[in-house]
Amino acid sequence: MRIDILTLFPSMFVPLVEESIIKRAIDKEIVTINLVNIRDFSELNNNQVDDTPYGGGGGMVIMCDPVFKAIESVKSDKSKVILMTPTGVVYNQSLAYDLSKEEHLIILCGHYEGFDERIKTFIDMEISIGDYVLTGGELPASIVADSIIRLIPGVISEESLKSESFTGGLLDYPVYTKPREYRGMKVPDVLLSGDHKKIDEYRKEERLRITKEKRPDILI
Repeated sequence: MRIDILTLFPSMFVPLVEESIIKRAIDKEIVTINLVNIRDFSELNNNQVDDTPYGGGGGMVIMCDPVFKAIESVKSDKSKVILMTPTGVVYNQSLAYDLSKEEHLIILCGHYEGFDERIKTFIDMEISIGDYVLTGGELPASIVADSIIRLIPGVISEESLKSESFTGGLLDYPVYTKPREYRGMKVPDVLLSGDHKKIDEYRKEERLRITKEKRPDILI
């Protein structure tokens, strides 16, 4: 998969591409992440990309021309262009799975007061990561990219994906490691039994219990 991230602040993505699992996926050439600076496509002084809104109001609006040109510089017939915006569909694990099957994603990060509305004619999907507003789309874009990349075959083990939160509409079961007892808190006996059938049953029950307690809204 290739992911092009269009942004005014490329340095905000350094932790995403240079650390941990995502870096390993890049090194293994499972995914390519390309950072595109929208300012590079401005023809105005000081690489200006925004201007005051028609009709008045606070803030500055990102103009059409540099964004259209930035998208055109990386777009192909296989591209899906995503705009990170509070007005988009709320992101979830199901959507992450769908997007992980794409060959090429272009993720556009907003900033300031937003984009000229005409830019949306170039967009295939608008995504929001929740009902709140951030200073820009860089953090949401990192979240979306991370959640997609980890689902691509070869990035992490299939076993790790099978029972994690939101798989099958349930949250994950609790996990423990050594020591068996810490400050009076003991590992459940069933996990020490060696009986894999009982362990599987325990984990299924725990997933259902935790989901009912914490997120009954996602039960299917």
